[in-house]
Amino acid sequence: MERHRHRYEVNPEKVPEIEAAGLHFVGRDETGQRMEISELPREQHPYYVGTQYHPEYQSHPLKPSPPFFGLVLAASGQLDEWLEQNN
Repeated sequence: MERHRHRYEVNPEKVPEIEAAGLHFVGRDETGQRMEISELPREQHPYYVGTQYHPEYQSHPLKPSPPFFGLVLAASGQLDEWLEQNN
């Protein structure tokens, strides 16, 4: 539901190899062929997220977009606590 800025294509045949190396594709398009959101596990990096869309277009101070909200929580050391309370 977000506006896309570009399409960096990932060869679907390479996805298993890329994920085996540690980068996980956690968001895909409706066909499952385009990789839209990627992240590294928390063990590798405290907050590493990449998106193919503009999260800032629908983000507001009192209702931040999830990528920005997660970044602020991680930077302030509150991500683990928030995840425990909301999962």
